Order: sequence, then structure tokens, then C-alpha cells
Amino acid sequence: MTDPDPHILVVDDDERIRDLLARFLKRNGFLVSTARDAAQARRLLAGLEFDLIVLDVMMPVEDGISLTESLRQEISTPILLLSARGEADDRIRGLEAGADDYLTKPFEPRELLLRINAILRRVPETSHAAASAPKVLHLGDVRYDMERSELWRGDLPIRLTATEVQLMRIFSAHPGEPLSRLQLVEEMGRTGGKDQPGAQERAVDVQITRLRRKIEADPKQPRYLQTVRGAGYMLAPD
Repeated sequence: MTDPDPHILVVDDDERIRDLLARFLKRNGFLVSTARDAAQARRLLAGLEFDLIVLDVMMPVEDGISLTESLRQEISTPILLLSARGEADDRIRGLEAGADDYLTKPFEPRELLLRINAILRRVPETSHAAASAPKVLHLGDVRYDMERSELWRGDLPIRLTATEVQLMRIFSAHPGEPLSRLQLVEEMGRTGGKDQPGAQERAVDVQITRLRRKIEADPKQPRYLQTVRGAGYMLAPD
């Protein structure tokens, strides 16, 4: 039995852009639902599960950044933000809100497709864990299930974005080994596109900061996701 086509939710208040995106994604093998604003998106999300959300930032009433922040309290579905505002600070705000990627308008449709496929590849697959590797890493009162790519505090799951899942998979494959920001960018498949290397590495810093908030008792004094001066970041489990 073949896997079902990924289901994408496109949220944009511009009907023309919304329809163009939907037609393009359908031609490329995706199932697509659309919403004209945050309120309609919430109604669809309440009843359906999606593999990815493509979300416009500049929307009336509730913008894409606010909606992303709110959704991150409830779901870990990957989010790709679209915006005409392409300054580094705008991209950082989107990533800090919980987005997995940020694409500046105007963009080539092929680039959108590449970004979507890259995000979907980062979603964990549980069938490829190595039998000889440790199944669980302990980080104080937090544990990371390597086989399922899940983070837990006691009996409570900690929601991770697709990018955070990918970071944990990379770090857990190299415990105690410093990884540079460039290595992380390359392993996460974020090379290429319009972003400059410096912006990509700064985006990694944002993701690390977010991940520390979920792992560390004191994110400002990290014990487990450490900064190694001159070398990068390192996961140091118990």
C-alpha cells in the first residue's frame, strides 16, 4: 500500500494567490485545503490533520506570526511562512514564533516546492533507528526517545516542530560531539535559496534558543545543549 499524498493547508487572505498556490501544489501531487484567514484555518485544523501549513504573514485581524505562536501551543504541524517582508529581523521573528521556514515574496514556484519537500523530509520516520544505538537519551528530567523522535518530561510529551525534531535527531546521532552551525545548516538541508550563509546560521541560533527552552531547567545556563566556544553546539546527555 502506498503512502497517502501529503495534505497541505494554504492560508492566505488574497484569493488569487490562494488559488494559484492550491493549483500549483495539486499539480505537484499534494492534497490541498485552503483558508482565507486565521479563523477559517482554525476551524479546518480542529477537524482535519495536515502534513504542513503554508501561511501568509500579512493577514488582517490575526496575522501569520500571531497564528503561528498560537498554533505552537497546540500542534507541531510544520509551518512555512510566506511574506513580502524579507528583512533578516522579519525572518527571525517568524522562526521565533515557531515556524519551520520562511520564504520571501515574490518567489519562484520551484523554490516553494523545494522548501516544502525539505520540511517534509525533516518530519521523523520511526522505522530507521539503528538497532545498536541507545533508544533513550536522558537530559535531567527530560528524556529523548530516539526511535520515535519524541521528547518527554515525565509522562508529558513536549511538542517539537519539524525543525526541532530534525535538530534532536542530528544531535542525538552525535552525543558529546560539537557540531558547527554550518554543519547543522547542511544536515538540515537548508543550503541554497536566497538566504545568505550568515542568515542561515543565525536562524540555527534561533532554533537552538527555542529548543533549549524545552530541554533546559535554565535556558540561559544550558547544561545539556551546550555552546562550545569556537566549535558550535553539543548535546551532552547524562
